[in-house]
Amino acid sequence: MIAETVCSAVSAAGLGIAAVTAYRRRFLTAARVAAYSLVPIGLVMTGVVEWLADTAFSPVAWAGFGVLGVAWVLFMTTRAVERRRGGTRKQRKEARAAAQRDAVAPGASAPSLGSGSGSPRPAAQPASRPAKASLGGDDDFSDIEAILKKHGI
Repeated sequence: MIAETVCSAVSAAGLGIAAVTAYRRRFLTAARVAAYSLVPIGLVMTGVVEWLADTAFSPVAWAGFGVLGVAWVLFMTTRAVERRRGGTRKQRKEARAAAQRDAVAPGASAPSLGSGSGSPRPAAQPASRPAKASLGGDDDFSDIEAILKKHGI
């Protein structure tokens, strides 16, 4: 009740100032003052002021704001921890799955196509070729690594 009376008085005073400003032929400023002075009475008419007054004096509402604050702190903490660990749960799960796939020998899951007479399998020869290529590729990566270390990256 008091808040509505104060808002109405502020609006009336603002409209009075706008009328005086318009009398001095400063119409643009008068229109702006009138617009600002109509905001409090508009808030009273829509019920926003009553809602704010009820919220400001309600212990349950303040407890709700406290709960929202705790939730926000928890969200921010989990995000910070997630950034330090290096990604989301899904990304860590994919990294573990990739590590498990790399742990298995390349030819272990290939079916044996040989006749069992002790002759070498055709699949064994291609498996040795990538190993030789990776040995030559390590030099490239070491060069790149040296360049990055040189630049402090």
